[in-house]
Amino acid sequence: MIELGKYQTLEVCKKTDFGVYLCEPGLNDSQRVLLPIKEVPEQTKLNDMIKVFIYKDSEDREIATTADVPLTVGTTTILKVKQITNIGAFLEWGLMKDLLLPFKEQTYKVEEGDNVLVALYVDKSNRLCATMKVYDFLSTDSNYKEGDIVTGMVYDKIDAFGVFVAVDNIYSALIPNNEIFKPLKYGEIVKARITSIREDNKLTLSLREKSYIQMDSDADMILELLKDEGGFLPYHDKSNSEDIKKKFNISKNAFKRAIGKLYKNGSIIIEDNGIRLSK
Repeated sequence: MIELGKYQTLEVCKKTDFGVYLCEPGLNDSQRVLLPIKEVPEQTKLNDMIKVFIYKDSEDREIATTADVPLTVGTTTILKVKQITNIGAFLEWGLMKDLLLPFKEQTYKVEEGDNVLVALYVDKSNRLCATMKVYDFLSTDSNYKEGDIVTGMVYDKIDAFGVFVAVDNIYSALIPNNEIFKPLKYGEIVKARITSIREDNKLTLSLREKSYIQMDSDADMILELLKDEGGFLPYHDKSNSEDIKKKFNISKNAFKRAIGKLYKNGSIIIEDNGIRLSK
C-alpha cells in the first residue's frame, strides 16, 4: 500500500516522457504514483527500486519526490511559517506545495517568519497537515540521564503542571512549576538540566544548575543588584517567597543559600529589614 507522508521504496513500473510511475514491488497493476521527470535518477530502468516520499500536489494528486523531507507522519520538527491565510498558516518544508497548519491545530497565534514545532498527520480529507499539538507525538526513548544539560523548545503551558518542552524537538519533557522562576514564552528555546526521568521515560527539567553550583551565580547576581540599588535591598530570610521570586527570579531557598554565602564571605550585612553591602 502506498502511504501518504512516508518514505517508501517503490518499483518503476512505467516510463513516460514526463516521469516514471512507481508501484509496490511486484504489483504492477496496483496503485501507481508519479515521480516527475526532473527527480528521476539518471539511467533509471523499468523494475528499478527508488526510495521516495509521498505527498499531494497543488491539484490534490498523490505524487512522489526524492527530496530530503524534514518531517514524516508521526514525527516532529521545527518549520518556518511562510504565509498566513484565511484557512491557517503555510509552512516551508522543502516541497513545491507548502504544508498547511490549520488554525484549529495552532496552540498560539503564529506570524510569518516564526519557527514552530509541529508534527505531521493525515486529516479526515486524506491531506497532509501540520499540528502544534505535539504532546502525543513526542518520543520517550532518549539516551539522556539525570544531570545532563539539554536544549528544547517550549511548546505548551498548563498552569497545574508547568511548562512543556520538546528536547531536541523530539523528546517529551516538563519544567514543573516549582522550577520556573521567570516567564517562558511559547516557541522559546531553553537550556535546562535533567533532574529526573519518570517511569514513563519522560524527562523532568530545571532551568538551574545543582544548588552548590548555582549558589555562586545567585550570590553574584544579588551582589550586583545591591550595588545597582545603592547598597541595600529590603529582602531577607523571612521575606515572602513570592516577593523573592518576583525580584530575583529564584526560589526562597536559593536566595537564603546565596545570602548565606555572601554573609560568610563578609560581603553583606543581614539586618532586620534587609541586606546591606559591607563597608
